Amino acid sequence: MSAPACVLTIAGSDSGGGAGIQADLKTFMAHGCYGASVITALTAQNTQGVTGIHAPDADFVALELRTVLEDIPFRAAKTGMLFSAEIARAVAEGLEDRDFPLVVDPVCVSQSGHRLLREDAVEAIVRHILPQADLLTPNRPEAELLAGMPIEDEQTLFAAMAKLLSMGPKAVLIKGGHMEQSGGQLTDWLGLPGREPLALPVPHVDTPHTHGTGCTLSAAITAGLGKGLPLEEAVRAAQRYLNRALASGFPVGKGASPPNHMAGLFGG
Repeated sequence: MSAPACVLTIAGSDSGGGAGIQADLKTFMAHGCYGASVITALTAQNTQGVTGIHAPDADFVALELRTVLEDIPFRAAKTGMLFSAEIARAVAEGLEDRDFPLVVDPVCVSQSGHRLLREDAVEAIVRHILPQADLLTPNRPEAELLAGMPIEDEQTLFAAMAKLLSMGPKAVLIKGGHMEQSGGQLTDWLGLPGREPLALPVPHVDTPHTHGTGCTLSAAITAGLGKGLPLEEAVRAAQRYLNRALASGFPVGKGASPPNHMAGLFGG
């Protein structure tokens, strides 16, 4: 048996198990990858919301990252919640010499509305993280925040995508979960420099089990890239995986539960 691809998540911990590091590692395993982690923050969190955040100092985050990079031959990595400017800069510096693709999920606000970044982190992410991204995966509010403009229709979405691409990422995927659905479908839009935006429609799943969907999608893309898939193929495969996970979600707590990360496995 050949060794699985090793992939890395650099993100915050969700004590409720539905998003962040926990969602990423479950998704990596569901794709047959070996997952490692660099924890940028601890959250006291459940399906109903976030009650507190505690972050290690940036030097320790840098030590976590340096330690795993010195030992494990990663094939791809992703970033999620980067709590502060200092942490964002430490992560960017630690990834400068990498030889594998990087997916950046610019986690800013939890689904329950709790802000997950300090004010100074956004500018640091734009300056230091976005230029290193092989793929940036914002939802609509995150794209609006990073681009500094509202997204109201396809025209403004394309303008925001062009602005985001000008900040340095090699590709941008603006997710359609916060957009209006049409004909029972939602559309994610993939943008690459010099190409027309590509519409990637997916069936809408009517479910309350949506906590951590952004983490799950970006982790699935990371796993696909780690296994050698081309970018567009990795995105499409991740869309299919998330759709199955949403369709087979189950209640965990009293609030918004996560999708079923083991969808299609072990009878799920």
